[in-house]
Amino acid sequence: MADATSEGVIRLIYRSRNRIVEDRRKVALGSLFSQARSNNKERNICGALLLSDNWFVQVLEAVVRRLYEKIEKDPRHEHVELLETTPIAERVFGRWAMAKVSEDGEPDITLIAHRDGIHRAHTRGTTPEQEEILSVMRHAARGDKHAV
Repeated sequence: MADATSEGVIRLIYRSRNRIVEDRRKVALGSLFSQARSNNKERNICGALLLSDNWFVQVLEAVVRRLYEKIEKDPRHEHVELLETTPIAERVFGRWAMAKVSEDGEPDITLIAHRDGIHRAHTRGTTPEQEEILSVMRHAARGDKHAV
């Protein structure tokens, strides 16, 4: 694993269109999230993922440029669009592994991913810094790029 302090930790936000067929989505996402959580833990990557209709909006915090290049080529995504890259001194989502970021006014749901699908986990509160970024993600899921 590359040392984050030597390469610089960044926050990267992107959105993409979900290409996973609706009737296979629950199991496919469960498998995807299980693998991503394992890989992310090994690579010291953290962040949050918003699933909204057929869109993914994700924030990643780490040395993530190579990971983003893989996401761009992943057949489960199309119309991948980089919304923001920002060097950061401190991670906002350092304790997050995975959560479903809900629409405005609805509660966010911390998730546990298993190969057979996704299940609810114990919910933690969010910080004002997290809420600010989650708001940007919600706007991006609605197509409002100017909120970034």
